[in-house]
Amino acid sequence: MADSINKTGDIGARCGWVTADPLYLDYHDHEWGVPEYDSRALWEKLVLDGFQAGLSWLTILRKRDNFRAAFDGFDPVRIASWGDAEVARCLADPGIVRHRGKIEAAIGNARAWIAMEEAGGFDRYLWDRVGGAPIQNRYPTQAEVPPQTPLSQEISKDLKRRGFRFCGPTIVYAFMEATGLVNDHIVTCPCHDKVAAMARG
Repeated sequence: MADSINKTGDIGARCGWVTADPLYLDYHDHEWGVPEYDSRALWEKLVLDGFQAGLSWLTILRKRDNFRAAFDGFDPVRIASWGDAEVARCLADPGIVRHRGKIEAAIGNARAWIAMEEAGGFDRYLWDRVGGAPIQNRYPTQAEVPPQTPLSQEISKDLKRRGFRFCGPTIVYAFMEATGLVNDHIVTCPCHDKVAAMARG
């Protein structure tokens, strides 16, 4: 699991997308942008970002523990073997986002993850795409942070070719930001330099 960072500064100094909601603040201060090197944890975050499509990330955060219980702790090896019974169980679970397409995509994404693990590792694949170290952006305002980039477009296209779903270029870029493949904390945010210092050299 990724390391965490201490809460620092007031909300006015933080990135523009975070609100005063305690759960959102905690996520921003402790998780978002922290480099994640664990392959399974990276896969979990991509799947959750897929579930977010059309919703707010705060909605997913509030349901994350329920998702982890419903999805066997996000063990892709177990989820890859799921069938109709497990899909029906999830569709009946009010604690998660009950969307058949997204649930079935998670199963397919688990199978795609296994194939990538056998080919060298999902984590290695992702970190190789950014040259082995986080891209360190220095945006002065939230308005300058792009919703997607040419690199997220390339990764999205390649992941789809490998069997992943709900991984469009905007979802992929949000995933890259969240898992520290890209440091998009704005420069005035107290977390920007702390996240940058966590990069493996």
